[in-house]
Amino acid sequence: MKLKKILSALLCGVMLFSLSACVNQHPDQNDTDAASDGEPRLIATSPAVAQICNRLNLELVGVCDTSSTLPERYESLTKVGMPMNPDLEIIKSLNPDYVLSPATLQNDLQPKYAGAGVASLFLNLKSVEGMYASIEQLGEKFGRQSEAAQMLREFDTFMESYKNAGAGKENPKVLVLMGLPGSYIVATESSYVGNLVKLAGGVNVYGDGDGEEFLNANTEDMQQKDPDIILRAAHALPDDVKAMFAKEFAENDIWKHFRAVQNGKVYDLDPTLFNMSANFSYADALESLQPMLYGD
Repeated sequence: MKLKKILSALLCGVMLFSLSACVNQHPDQNDTDAASDGEPRLIATSPAVAQICNRLNLELVGVCDTSSTLPERYESLTKVGMPMNPDLEIIKSLNPDYVLSPATLQNDLQPKYAGAGVASLFLNLKSVEGMYASIEQLGEKFGRQSEAAQMLREFDTFMESYKNAGAGKENPKVLVLMGLPGSYIVATESSYVGNLVKLAGGVNVYGDGDGEEFLNANTEDMQQKDPDIILRAAHALPDDVKAMFAKEFAENDIWKHFRAVQNGKVYDLDPTLFNMSANFSYADALESLQPMLYGD
């Protein structure tokens, strides 16, 4: 399916942006933190959102605190706190036209933004297709249609080539585990990691989870799904999670009965490529999945 068809389906079925509260659309142009004349005052509250703004050539007045690398143009901007818990007082002080955040945090953040009297836009970063649909919407809203169109062409070209490389190969059944320090859950096709596996041709043994990104499942149920391949990802503290998985698979006897374990088809995903939100590392992530799913 061509990208345009994918995006059309997404745009028809999902509201990618939500607006809350009205703000001053004509801030004082003498404000030292103001963006370029005539430009909207925008704040990005996650690294993935900041990447998108950079590629769209949008100026920001504030950006999230993060250990990840931010685009150079945004490094010296006012920091507004961590993505899951931005500082509303700092946000209000920057007098933004819109705060841009991932849609996965909308239920928690939108009421807070509304209470603070700032407008918000939420980007669908649960999938690569959703990210590009959001890019298209942002391009339309902020007059960056050409930048958005160029990115969509790049994605379309990449996916055509990538799908051709996997043509004719059998689609393996995949169990995706998302590790947290001390525990793990199942990642479905509705999560970003699961979306990458689906794009690579893998069949998630838990499907789309009825729209849920992550599920709790016991190891007996996982074994009955009989995955060909097990992929292990880390939500945070990747070194600790990798050690946790190694200990779990070595000491919990049930894993020895998984065909994927017996065949040596268990892989730890690179945490720098497999994040919680869709981003422009998706191409490298998809390339890295090829040998895991189909062999060298």
